[in-house]
Amino acid sequence: MVSYLYEVNIPRWDSIRDCGMVDILYKKKYMKTLKKSSLLLLSGFLVSGNLLAQSADEVVSKYVDAIGGSKVVSGITSLTIESNVSFNGSDAPSTTHILNGKAFKSETDFNGSKIVNCITDKGGWAINPMAGQSSPTAMSADQAKAAKGSFQVGGPLFDYAAKGYKVEMAGKDSADYKLKVTTSGVSITYYINARTYLIDKMVNTVNANGQDLEITTAFRDYKKSDIGFVMPYTQEVTYPQFSVTISHTKVEFNKPVDPAIFEMPK
Repeated sequence: MVSYLYEVNIPRWDSIRDCGMVDILYKKKYMKTLKKSSLLLLSGFLVSGNLLAQSADEVVSKYVDAIGGSKVVSGITSLTIESNVSFNGSDAPSTTHILNGKAFKSETDFNGSKIVNCITDKGGWAINPMAGQSSPTAMSADQAKAAKGSFQVGGPLFDYAAKGYKVEMAGKDSADYKLKVTTSGVSITYYINARTYLIDKMVNTVNANGQDLEITTAFRDYKKSDIGFVMPYTQEVTYPQFSVTISHTKVEFNKPVDPAIFEMPK
């Protein structure tokens, strides 16, 4: 059987070339392809922009699921944490009390010198003999505001809009999504693991004595509690001139905490 393709009357190649038909056909095809590619590229930019705006919320949602889910996080009223703090070759016991959404207080004993940090929804105060603060000293409003995430179980990312935070996608590297969290006077970048959706680290910019300081906290050794909440048991905090490692040894949930312990002594 003879194919009908052989019955098509095809002009000779040299006649097409000589009359300029090749150039015309090529230009038309090229312009059509270029136009199509440009439209696809423009469409890609528009779509990627929408995906970028949407993906921040998607990543936050998966983060909340990864730490136990909204119901579990919302059901936590308090945390009592015993830890070991390593600094400059020395270890110190530390106890932290958190009233979810209301207050945070840590007490660390360095060779008989007790360092206290307390943050509430009304302000903050500290005692730090190693820094010449042997009596309770009020924190500045900016310092207290920057540290209010300390008493928010799930951190600023959980229910962020209701807390007054803005979250936007700041990029992605080979391992993490980068989410920038901002509010008045506060800027934090979270690195969310692209596989587990748990926080690998956060970079916090704070103002201390008129200077902007960058503090990086790396999180590891995540564990799931009996109530289903997942949290890191080791934090490595890096300041401009030194670093501190905090390792939790005991965590208790929803244990009664007396609100009076957060009041600044007179």
